[in-house]
Amino acid sequence: MPNFGSTIQPTIHDRVRLLIADAASGRFLTSHFTARHYHVSAAADSTDALRLLRADPPAIVLLDSELPGLSTFELLERIKHDVPEAAVIVLVSANSPDPGAIFRLYKLGADDLLSKPVAIAELEERVAKFAHRNPGSGPGAPLPSVSHKLNKNTDLTLLYGASPAMDDIRNTIEQVADTTATVLIRGESGTGKEVTARLVFAHSSRRDRPFVKINCAAIPDELLESELFGYEPGAFTGANRQKLGRFEQAHHGTIFLDEISEMHPSLQAKLLHVLQDGSFSRLGGKREISVDVRVIAATNKQLEEAVIAGQFREDLFYRLNVITIHIPPLRERREEIPVLLTFFQQKYSEVYGKTPPPFSDAAVQRMMEYSWPGNIRELENLVKRYVIVGNEPQIIRELSSPRNYSVLSQIASSRNLALGANGAVAPPEAAPRSARPLAINENMPSLLEIGHRAAVKAENEVIERVLLETKWNRRQAAKLLKISYKAFLNKLKALEEEKQGLKTPPGG
Repeated sequence: MPNFGSTIQPTIHDRVRLLIADAASGRFLTSHFTARHYHVSAAADSTDALRLLRADPPAIVLLDSELPGLSTFELLERIKHDVPEAAVIVLVSANSPDPGAIFRLYKLGADDLLSKPVAIAELEERVAKFAHRNPGSGPGAPLPSVSHKLNKNTDLTLLYGASPAMDDIRNTIEQVADTTATVLIRGESGTGKEVTARLVFAHSSRRDRPFVKINCAAIPDELLESELFGYEPGAFTGANRQKLGRFEQAHHGTIFLDEISEMHPSLQAKLLHVLQDGSFSRLGGKREISVDVRVIAATNKQLEEAVIAGQFREDLFYRLNVITIHIPPLRERREEIPVLLTFFQQKYSEVYGKTPPPFSDAAVQRMMEYSWPGNIRELENLVKRYVIVGNEPQIIRELSSPRNYSVLSQIASSRNLALGANGAVAPPEAAPRSARPLAINENMPSLLEIGHRAAVKAENEVIERVLLETKWNRRQAAKLLKISYKAFLNKLKALEEEKQGLKTPPGG
């Protein structure tokens, strides 16, 4: 009888890229996980971590909160920006940061937190959990099975059958998925455009081929061309090797161009050429490269208005707009809310190993009445916080907080606009009254101070809201708020100081 315990058998871990960013324990952890058939790279500081992240994109990152270099917050943000699919486990010291810092780590995208010194068996268990969720990552890595990659959140009957509007979308997906037609997905931020794109991919004949996503708004204009089409050695200063672009990586598969409206007009012409002829040249290259790629694009903007304004090519718009799928906002399909609540609670209970009780009927009713300006993404983040914190009253209070108004409503409120029926702008819910009414006496602040204090508060709430919507992409947030990046960083610094009690708001 064969002795199966005599050697370590190859497992799914052979395909998993693991980046260990830990100066103190990196050597031990590297040895431990290499022996368990992970593909391991190790970084001793944040500079090494970012270099390895780009050179060999990992599926899982072990991030020590005391890694030399950038702050944990900044490094986590960079990791999630560069490799959004990577699962990040943050190792925090036994003298853990305050709850606000822990909350911020989760908000920036941390998938799990473990206190040091960590038991190696527990760490191995957490890593293995994410390995089974995301077995491969990066160029050359084996493509995970469609069911693994898309998880349960792409079940057509779960998310696309609970309302008539989504039922129509499901029928459209089933009709167009197995064609080569270009698909344009439209809808507000957070409505589920990427999930829809992955559904189209999962039900196509290309489902066993690569699915490559690129966010056109998250990459500076001057870098987006090389990211999409690659470059040859010597194409520009620092280009000392050949780089394959996303289109080549997606050969025979599907490329998802998110936020296509943000692509610079000069690059739109090259994209049009690829859509028309299926070929392009790398940056600095002379030969044409042919690719077979199915293109799915998404936008939360009105492209017709961008065409009229000269910001988007009309011929490219028609090339993209072969099949259009419009996803309605969550407030127009409220009957899906109970289904989504159940799904996300089950999902994050598995992720965090916590099982809080289901939401009460009163809480569900409150959520059915809420307007959800952030759509499904906002609901998902709320359920994630509930699973972590386990405090239903606190979660429900958040729905009444002014920071949950839409940005437009907050701005209107901060300016005290009273627009008539011909253009009313009002928050979806009335703001709660202050718990401490203003004392009317000779020591009360001046009217100017009161106005300034209210304006600062409203401005801070808008900043936090935009950061939440952009997943803490500060450049994109500054662009949305129409201020310079430097001015935005100054405001963000002032907001952080105020939260930490280092600065008292004027008039406070």
